[in-house]
Amino acid sequence: MINVAVSGLGNLGKYAIEALESTTDMQCVGVIRRPESLGTRQLDLRGVPDFDSAESMERAVGKPDVMILCCPSRKVCEEAEFYLSRGYNTVDSFDIHSEISSTVKRVHEFAIKANRASIISAGWDPGTDSVLRAYFEAMAPVGTTFTNFGRGRSMGHSVAAKAIKGVKDAVSITIPMGGGRHSRLVYVVLESGETLSAVTERIKADNYFAHDPLQVCEVADSQALEFVSDASHGVLLERTGGFGSVSNQQFKFDMRINNPALTSQILVSCARAVTRMAAGAYTMIDVPPVHLLAGERFNIIEKLV
Repeated sequence: MINVAVSGLGNLGKYAIEALESTTDMQCVGVIRRPESLGTRQLDLRGVPDFDSAESMERAVGKPDVMILCCPSRKVCEEAEFYLSRGYNTVDSFDIHSEISSTVKRVHEFAIKANRASIISAGWDPGTDSVLRAYFEAMAPVGTTFTNFGRGRSMGHSVAAKAIKGVKDAVSITIPMGGGRHSRLVYVVLESGETLSAVTERIKADNYFAHDPLQVCEVADSQALEFVSDASHGVLLERTGGFGSVSNQQFKFDMRINNPALTSQILVSCARAVTRMAAGAYTMIDVPPVHLLAGERFNIIEKLV
């Protein structure tokens, strides 16, 4: 049995606990939370004990094999390095595409020193979509792949928008424009005394939003945000290519999903995989698919190959 703990009880943490409940080879032994949050949201905890630190968790239930990091991407390095240094394997859903390579290199050094493993960007994009892009390119080495997200709420962009000065609450909607291009529609609840124009300029300057067309709209309160968004999202991957004298090979993958629920399920599958990896930091294209699945290797081969 693989003992897993969760850091954070937001949308990802909540669904991660639920996903762990449905496994046969893993169990959730604890959740790390802010001290002021302890004892709240009992339904989301689903009977799992919560703790205000790794130390208090270890005293009560021992050291888990894996820590699932359910924190904003900009805190992933800090949290991964902390838990790796304590002897935990880690998985996270870091989603800033332009910084993934440098993040893996940085965390790799900590993982090697700690003799532990870490899977970075364990979500659906980056994550399983990254694996599909790799397979598409292996099947047609010459060509073009377009990744079209949405329409749906982006968790990473929403968290980034909430962190902008003057924003009390926010939701970011990704709208596909075709050809791998997207626009961002951000609904914001402003802090008292702030103006929409000033907040819009700050959002435009953030790296999450600086590269896409952006529209920012003000809503009255957080309750109003519930009427303009839900947890749905999706992706359409398309590649046209070939090799040698062969052309016009066409591949397509399309899905419509509950965003945090799917991300959490992938985190849980990677929590299994990370215990089977050598020390170091990885992304999902480094992980053998068989490591993600419960069961004995040859039984999985017989079932799927």
